[in-house]
Amino acid sequence: MGFLDSILRRNRELESLFDFDLFDDLSSRPYLKKMALETCINFIGRTISLSDFRIVEDNKRINDDWNYLLNVRPNTDQSAAEFWQQLVYRLIYDNEVLVILSDRNDLLIADSFSRVEYAVYPDIFKDVTVKDYTFKRTFQMDEVIHLTYNNEKLTRFLNGMFEDYSSLYSRMLETQKLSNQIRGTIGVDSTQSLDDKQRTRLQEFIDKLFTSFKKNVIALVPKLKGFEYDEVNNGSNNGKSIDELTKLKRDITNEVANIIGIPSTLIHGDMSEYETAIKAYNKFCAAPLLKKIRDELNAKLISKSDYMRGKRISIHGVIESNPLELANAVDKLRASGVYNGNEIRIKLGDEPVDNPALDDYVMTKNYQGAASSTEGGDEESEQNDKT
Repeated sequence: MGFLDSILRRNRELESLFDFDLFDDLSSRPYLKKMALETCINFIGRTISLSDFRIVEDNKRINDDWNYLLNVRPNTDQSAAEFWQQLVYRLIYDNEVLVILSDRNDLLIADSFSRVEYAVYPDIFKDVTVKDYTFKRTFQMDEVIHLTYNNEKLTRFLNGMFEDYSSLYSRMLETQKLSNQIRGTIGVDSTQSLDDKQRTRLQEFIDKLFTSFKKNVIALVPKLKGFEYDEVNNGSNNGKSIDELTKLKRDITNEVANIIGIPSTLIHGDMSEYETAIKAYNKFCAAPLLKKIRDELNAKLISKSDYMRGKRISIHGVIESNPLELANAVDKLRASGVYNGNEIRIKLGDEPVDNPALDDYVMTKNYQGAASSTEGGDEESEQNDKT
């Protein structure tokens, strides 16, 4: 080992590579966690950013300042799509998000804050910081928009899961590196220990080999008298590829998507069972999140008296189905007399129109009762007999 240690000490690049393969701790890989969370959370954020926030009263839309803030420009630096995508990201990643209204009537997402909780009085928020500015004033709960995700299972699960997956991923990556490592032996034509001159010549030869293999696609090894280089092919790779590493990263993303409520087929763009996956995503992931946002907006932006008079904030454009795809179902609902035309428009996400015909309930003959059909048939038979 003395001769090997001497060679390793002289060749710093080889020593660094040797230490990296055997002794470097690669168990902590935070980018795996970041990759899975970014993929899933941004998927939800992009969905919510497509929403249309409407202030309605008696199912009729009202255009006011809140309509502009929620749908066009919440603040001077963000569009509505960017704002809602950032809000959803903070909500899921940090488990809560705080939005304040500045003195210039801008909606701002806080980067950090301190919450003081009270049992009877409204909670207050102190040290609210947006970018590099910290507000000196305090904000009460009824002055802000505050949302919590309340998914402790996600936090506990991710902390343990990523620790195990990082260790497994590191081991697979090390094994893959070692299986593709170039190994060789240097033979020295000497029955005695090497002197300084021979060691220098051997070291220079090894350095040239290492540099040639590292920088060139095709490397030619000269044969020198007294020195022999033989490359060792252990055959351990056997055609292996990085597919196993890719599958592991995919599995990590799938685990995060499942716990958040996103069908994994949507995350990866698989088209198999696409319609079923979309329905499950809208029902179990997007709809609950939209209700959480809608309830908070109604509680903070609409007064109790206005709410009781029928004023609401509704969110459209995400979970509604395409009317063209539901044409047959709409026809059945209208023809059966269960809904009138304007009620169906509201369910499809459209506003009612001032058309008296759409306020009437109609029923086709096919939906009449058996007694009505019999009576009509008897009268028609009697008229035919008279004729």
